[in-house]
Amino acid sequence: MEKLLIVDDDSDIRQQLKWGLGDDYTVMLAGDVSEGLNMFKKFQPAVVLLDLGLPPHEHSSLEGFRGLAEMLELNPHAKIIMLTGNSERENALKAMQMGAYDFYPKPPVLNELKVIIGRAFHLANIEEQNRSLLTAIDLKSSCSSGIIGQCPAMQTVFATIKKVASSDVSIFITGESGTGKELVAQAIHQAGIRKDGPFIPINCGAIPDNLLESELFGHEKGSFTGAHATVHGKLQYAHQGTLFLDEIGELPFNLQVKLLRFLQEGVIQRVGGREDIVVDTRTVCATNVDIVKAIAEGRFREDLYYRISVITIDLPPLRERGDDILLLANYFLRKFNDEYKKKVRRFSAAAVNYLKTYEWPGNVRELQNRVQRAIIMSDAAVIEPADLGGGADVAAVAETEPAPVTLREGRDKVERELIALAIDRHNGNIVKAAEELGVSRPTLYDLLKKHNLTPLG
Repeated sequence: MEKLLIVDDDSDIRQQLKWGLGDDYTVMLAGDVSEGLNMFKKFQPAVVLLDLGLPPHEHSSLEGFRGLAEMLELNPHAKIIMLTGNSERENALKAMQMGAYDFYPKPPVLNELKVIIGRAFHLANIEEQNRSLLTAIDLKSSCSSGIIGQCPAMQTVFATIKKVASSDVSIFITGESGTGKELVAQAIHQAGIRKDGPFIPINCGAIPDNLLESELFGHEKGSFTGAHATVHGKLQYAHQGTLFLDEIGELPFNLQVKLLRFLQEGVIQRVGGREDIVVDTRTVCATNVDIVKAIAEGRFREDLYYRISVITIDLPPLRERGDDILLLANYFLRKFNDEYKKKVRRFSAAAVNYLKTYEWPGNVRELQNRVQRAIIMSDAAVIEPADLGGGADVAAVAETEPAPVTLREGRDKVERELIALAIDRHNGNIVKAAEELGVSRPTLYDLLKKHNLTPLG
């Protein structure tokens, strides 16, 4: 059974909670912070109920804050639920900023507390699975450039990278902006036979047309105004390595002809030059445009497309990658925590919901940037939805936030929504809904009656 630690100086509350929760969890009891810390170290519970007012400072929050800080120092992933009196709301909010999972007013109502504890254990288990997945991912073989993912579509991508890396065929990567096309190209290079050679990227859509030919093929001294010396192009620099042509769909039509000749013959001529220069390189191309449509409209050569797309790798948009969103968000949280020496511990439940429901038009790049910004700007231990924002979507959410409510009213609303969602998700199956919510079937029936909810079917 999962382990639950309760730290409270009121023996009646301790025994009441042990009696009410003992069927679902292995319950451990402590009457003060020192005893609680010893049990926390010994048994390593995933969830803790911690009273704010504890001896020897029962009438202040000093001991509760000390216990919270030291427990999170020992295990930043622990879900610590603060038990508070009605006069301690301000301190409870401070505890949340320090990294507490939630807070609940005294005296506790067992059915309500069960929902919160069950949700805490559920989240703890999900986070542990995500950490295990991060550890298990074979970065060297399938994502040596930092690609992370465990959804079926990304597993297909990893498998394709492994298969094509040892060959020298041309690769064509498709996907929306920000999905990681250059990372895939780097992974192919680093796992391939040319890993000791250079990896040369060039964005065909970011360079003006009049400069792009020189950038790709180089130019001879005096070939145009300002050409004061002979300059090698990116293709020549990619000799015995990998050339990555990003946004190749933006390549001007006249340069498509010259690139096709290079791919067919393996030679280039600099702008203003006549000498054939042999270049031995692997070519990986990428685009976020509909290349078939571009061919149909006469904007892209069909023969060039067939030359560059011996193998095609399609990258899914982030919104279609399911739990990869949280996997990546937590990866970036740890990465930027270390980079900026911050102590942000986790995403709030509301932030997790925001991450899962936002459309992510900028894909992984947008997610990385938003988490990085949140880590830099946040002074709290928990990231909230507003910390991830900065755009109209977050502002709209803020404008529609409800008026302030009491803790009891807020908890009733959240509880009712959680129950309704679980019932709906399981098509009225009470047993499965109760299992998801972490409560017994009789308890769920009581909660349905309390909130005037009727199961489907």
